[in-house]
Formats: sequence, structure tokens, C-alpha cells
Amino acid sequence: MAARPRIKDVAEYAGVSPKTVSNVINNFEHVSDRTREAVREAIEALGYRVNIAGRQLRQGRTGMITLAVPELDVAYFAELAKHVMIEADRRGRTMLLHQTDGARERELAALHGFDAQFSDGVILSPLSLRPSDLVTRDRGLPVVLLGERPAEGSTDHVAIDNVRAAREATEHLLSRGRRRIAVVGGTVRGRQSTDRLRTDGYREALRAAGIPFDSDLVVPVDAFHWQDGARAAAELMDVPHRPDALLCLNDHLALGALRALHEQGCSVPGDLDVVGFDDIEASRFSVPSLTTVAPDKKEIARAAVSLLLERIDDPAAGPLQDHVVGHEVIVRESTGG
Repeated sequence: MAARPRIKDVAEYAGVSPKTVSNVINNFEHVSDRTREAVREAIEALGYRVNIAGRQLRQGRTGMITLAVPELDVAYFAELAKHVMIEADRRGRTMLLHQTDGARERELAALHGFDAQFSDGVILSPLSLRPSDLVTRDRGLPVVLLGERPAEGSTDHVAIDNVRAAREATEHLLSRGRRRIAVVGGTVRGRQSTDRLRTDGYREALRAAGIPFDSDLVVPVDAFHWQDGARAAAELMDVPHRPDALLCLNDHLALGALRALHEQGCSVPGDLDVVGFDDIEASRFSVPSLTTVAPDKKEIARAAVSLLLERIDDPAAGPLQDHVVGHEVIVRESTGG
């Protein structure tokens, strides 16, 4: 058959009605084993595939969900997108992917569904949204936020416990005798963003260890890229009282820092320890390999897709959820592992 086989073609091949074929596809009970087997043989012989998109459109849906992330050349977001795509496919959905560049106008466009006729809901990792943006958003479009959360109780939300994760990473450095720990990408100002939460966790660990907080060791960056980590590390090595460890708030910063330290003749982990965040694949292959905080990216994807599909099926299904995903500190060579 040149054309794509239809239900009626399967029905004719199996010698049953199209309704019976539909009952078999939807696994209805009241079909004899003999008939069910005949229909399945016809489906296999003809290469028939269920038209999920058509089924969704008949229900007023597209069968598509959108993932909007800041930058696909940041490995964490590329790896996360892969896991979301796998989970969406497992749940019979197609994932659309958008890059927002962390720009507020593009995040707002994602928040309002870009063009809602193409997507049933949005998973969004924002950087620039304001609390008011979530208050005024289109409530008819289901949204799940990842990571950043401009305002509590505004949408379903999935993230790791960033305060706890940074505290545990700092405690690991303290356990190795490090006392002058710099935070690359940190901040002590502004709203409760990811970098602020991770800096708060760092400060908690210092406080518990009885070590005074030194704001000069919190080094903001323009962006969370390789070159920003390299620049920050080079600047830290150019001060009279150098740090003895770097807590970098993503792996790109940490890997850039490792390069700058190497160029300055600093030994890692001899002169300094270095820790990153995100456990991107490159962190396992750097020299030295990178100690890092590993979020459970597969669980982030599973939870986000599940929450979104629940809202798509029933927008009023229970209270908004704040789903906290697990993490672990993976010790590698950059801290003596």
C-alpha cells in the first residue's frame, strides 16, 4: 500500500469493523482473544501507527509541550532538554524547544505560550521574569517553572534544594581543611535567584563552622560561561590573600577556572580545590576531573512533564506543587577524589 494505512484498511485486512479495531487499539475489554489477535496481526502486517496528533486535536489539544531554556550551548540545559524529550516521548507527547537567551521579553512570550495553538503547556527555566509577570500571566496555559522561581505559589515548580546543595558542597571543602573559599558566580543581593540561594547555602556552612563571612570572596560574573569562570579565577589569583578553594556555581565556570589556574601554575587540588554545579558530561573528562553537585536531571524531567500533563488534563487538579528533586556531591580529582 502506497498511502499510509488507516483504521478501515486494518479492519478490512482483519475482517472486522473499524469500531472493533478502535476497541483493540484502546484496549477495551469486550473483544475476544481471537479477534484481538487478528487485529494485531493486521496492524503489524500493514505497518499501521496510531495517529496521536489527530486524537489529541479531536480533544482540543495538540499533543505538544514546550520546553523553554536560556541557552542551549550551556551543557546543563542541553542535557536537561534531552531528558525532557525522552520523558515527553514516553508519555506520547512531542516536545517543542525554544531558547529564550534569558531575555525577559522572550520568557514572557514563553509564559504566554508563544503561539498557543501549537502547545498544550510550557516548561520554563526563567532568568529574568518578575513576580508580577506570573500574576498577570494567561492562567489558561499550564506552566511548570524549573530552577528560578520569581514568586512563590505562582505556578508548579521543580528544582533541587539549592541552599542545601551549596551548603553540602561547602562543607565538603571545609572537611578538607579549606578555610578561604571563594564563590564564583555568587551574589549577596537581589531576589531569591539560584545564585543567591547557593550563596546563602555557602554562608550557612561558614557560619556553622565558625568562619567569618568575607564579601570579597563572593565574585559575581557577567554570565555563567567558560570565559567568565576563567576571568574570575585569574582575578582571584591576583590578590594578596588568595583563596584556597573555589565554589563555582555551575560547571562551565568551574572548567573555565581550572584552565585559568593551570595557566597561572596553580596546582588543583594541591594549591586550591575546585567544585562545580550541574555534573555536565565534560566534568568527568577534565584534568583534573571535577567535583560537582549533581542534580537528578532525569527526575527533574520526569517531575516537570508529569506535573504539566496533570495540569493539561485538569487545570484545577489540586494545589500548586513545589517539587524538590534530589542531588548529590560527586567527589572527583579536583578535591582529591
